[in-house]
Amino acid sequence: MCHIPVFAGSLLHVLEDRLKTTEGGKLPMTMTEMYIHFLVVQSKVKKVKFDGGAATIHTGVQRAGRCTESLGLTGFDQLQKGNLIFYKSDLKECGIGSIRAASVFRCEITEEGCSSLGSALKSNPSSLRELDLSGNKLQDSGVKLLTGFLESPRCSLETLRLISCGITEEGCSSLGSALKSNPSSLRELDLSINQLQDSGVKLLTGFLESPSCRLETLSLSWCGITEEGCSSLGSALKSNPSCLRKLDLSRNQLQDSGVKLLTGFLESPRCSLKTLSLLGCGIIEEGCSSLGSALKSNPSSLRELDLSYNQLQDSGVKLLTGFLESPSCRLEILSLSGCGITEEGCSSLGSALKSNPSSLRELDLRGNQLKDSGVKLLTGFLESPSCGLETLRWK
Repeated sequence: MCHIPVFAGSLLHVLEDRLKTTEGGKLPMTMTEMYIHFLVVQSKVKKVKFDGGAATIHTGVQRAGRCTESLGLTGFDQLQKGNLIFYKSDLKECGIGSIRAASVFRCEITEEGCSSLGSALKSNPSSLRELDLSGNKLQDSGVKLLTGFLESPRCSLETLRLISCGITEEGCSSLGSALKSNPSSLRELDLSINQLQDSGVKLLTGFLESPSCRLETLSLSWCGITEEGCSSLGSALKSNPSCLRKLDLSRNQLQDSGVKLLTGFLESPRCSLKTLSLLGCGIIEEGCSSLGSALKSNPSSLRELDLSYNQLQDSGVKLLTGFLESPSCRLEILSLSGCGITEEGCSSLGSALKSNPSSLRELDLRGNQLKDSGVKLLTGFLESPSCGLETLRWK
C-alpha cells in the first residue's frame, strides 16, 4: 500500500508525528495501531484548526486509542451476534460512555439501514449531536424512516448532513414535518446535491418560519431551486430572520428574479446573516441592483459574500458599490471570480473600497479581464493606510 500516494502520505504523517510526540520514538507495530494514531492526528488538526483547542497529542493518543480499541471490540462482538447496529447498552459494555457524533458517509446505506438506524436513535434520542449520512442513497423512503427520531421531544441533534442522498419533494415533506414538530435544537442543515426543486423547498418552510427555529447554517447548493423556491424561502426567512448565520444557495438557477425575492429577508433590521454564497446562480445586472440595495439598507451584519461565476459585468459591480462604501459595511471576504469584470468595474470597486478600506480581509478577482489598467485602478484602495487586506487573488 505504501506505493499508493494517499497511503504513503498518511504513513509518513503518522510516523513523523509519532516520532515527535512519543517518548523514546516508539512506532506503531501494526496497521491497526497506525490507523488509530492517524485518527488521533486528524483529531488534533481539527481541534486546533476549527475548535481553537490546544494540541495535547500524547494524552489524545492514549484516550483515542482506548476508545478505538473499545469500538473495535464492540464491532467484533456484534458481528459475531449478527447485529449491524450498536445500541447504547452495547457501547457501555465495552467502556464507551456516550456518543455525540455519528458519520456514515458513503456506506451504501439504503431504506433498510435507515429503518434500523431510525429505530435505534428513536429509542435513545437525547445524546446524539451530529449525524452525517451524506453520499448514501437513502431516497425519500429512507428519510421518512428517520423522522421518528427527529420529531422526538428528547432529540437534541444539532447538525444534520444529508448531502447527495437522492432526496426529492416527498423526502422534504417528511423532513420538514419532523423538524417543524421539534425545531429548537437543530443548528446546521445541509441538503446539498439533492433534487429538492422548488416544491421541496416550500415543504421545508414550515420549519424555517417557526418562532422556535434556531437554525444557523442552511446549505441548499445544487438543489434545482429557481424563482419559485426563492419566493418560499425568502418569505420563511423574513418571518424569522434573526437566527440564520450562513446561507448557501450556490449552483441553483435563481436568476435576478429569484435574488430579488430574497431581499426582504436580507434588508430586515433583524437579519444577522454572516455568510451568503450565491456562486453560479445566473445573476446579472438587475440581480446586483436588488442585492446591493438590500445589503446597503442593512450593511453591518454580512461578513462574507460569494458571487463568483455570475456574469455581473462592470455594470453589476457598480450597483454593489453603495453597500461596499457604506461606513457600516463590515464585509471581510468578497469573491467575484469569473464575473466578466474589466477596467470599468475595477474603477467602481476601487473607489468604493477606498472610501471604506479597513474591514475587507480577502478579495478574489480571478478569471476576470482586469488587465494592467484595471489593476492600477485598485491601487488607491491598496495604498490606503487604513487598508486591512490580507489576501488578494487576481490571476
